Amino acid sequence: MSAVSIIGCGFVADLYMASLATFPHVRVVGAFDIDNARLSAFCAHHGVPAYASQDALLADLPEGGIVLNLTNPTAHFEVSRACLEAGHHVYSEKPLAVAMDEARALVDLAEARGLTLASAPCSVLGETAQTLAHAVRTGVAGTPRLVYAELDDGFIPQAPYRDWVSDSGAPWPAEDEFRTGCTLEHAGYYLTWLIAMFGSVETVVAASAAVLPGKTDPDTATPDVSIGTLFFASGMVARLTCSIVAPHDHGIAVIGDAGVLRVKAAWDNAAPVRFHRRMRIRRRLLEHPLGRRIRLRGQTHPKVGRWGAASMNFALGVVEMAEAIEVGRAPRLGARFALHLNEVTLALQSAGRDTGAQQMTTRAPDMEPMPWAT
Repeated sequence: MSAVSIIGCGFVADLYMASLATFPHVRVVGAFDIDNARLSAFCAHHGVPAYASQDALLADLPEGGIVLNLTNPTAHFEVSRACLEAGHHVYSEKPLAVAMDEARALVDLAEARGLTLASAPCSVLGETAQTLAHAVRTGVAGTPRLVYAELDDGFIPQAPYRDWVSDSGAPWPAEDEFRTGCTLEHAGYYLTWLIAMFGSVETVVAASAAVLPGKTDPDTATPDVSIGTLFFASGMVARLTCSIVAPHDHGIAVIGDAGVLRVKAAWDNAAPVRFHRRMRIRRRLLEHPLGRRIRLRGQTHPKVGRWGAASMNFALGVVEMAEAIEVGRAPRLGARFALHLNEVTLALQSAGRDTGAQQMTTRAPDMEPMPWAT
């Protein structure tokens, strides 16, 4: 049985608990949060032990256990470092760190201590992403030439986000979301898919801007839109947009010689993958409007049976990490993959208007398909 302890009991922690419940072999040892009221509400709702301090939680976690770092993004580095220094494996919510020097320090520390470090998002291990990757590998759409991916959330500052509350009563962390930025928060959902399918990114050409000032305070101008062109070492080219301004669109299209592979929902592990065959009708060139659904054979992974962002199984990454630790291999979302993801994401977010072409200094190891997606 795998042992997991949680640090940070905010909004996303409830989504992790609902997901962990789909894996009966995972035991949640306990939780800690610096907000005592939040800790009490979370632990009472889920029936898990509450620890009085972070040190007490770390001291009680069995050897080989994993700490789930679900704290605010600016706390990720300090909390993950403390967990690694205490001798524990760490699975961190995204981003791994808000600065590359911090991310590198965590990777170096984990490798020096012989510990496993991994980072969200884990949707790349889900059924939809694995189905899309399988379709690309097997040439369903012919040779892939270009990818368009969108992570536009709608005009979020006007959304009723103050009414968004988790199962145990945690409010949606609007201030963190706005201060951290939608690119740092969300780009990984499709970047992980792209890196898994096409390998490391060599060059990022991007622009970002804060077009809605004053979301938190007048002095905060975190970009709320980014548009990037990614050049991969494999030769693939992809465009990725992130915003909390443009109309909601979470689609991805892999454009090949024979047609287009499409997915319309990044946050749904069961979202259909469709192949739209290219065809000529008289003097027109079209893609089939309905498309053919692409499926994998056999069972994939447990689903959480919820809607929206909550329809993702947030535990896929930490469970795959636990399996990797048990057999002595690197997890698919391990330290070097997470570091490359962090660098590409920061390049997109911090691009501004005049950074030009940014050369990436990290590389991601190749990601093997999940066993049920080969």
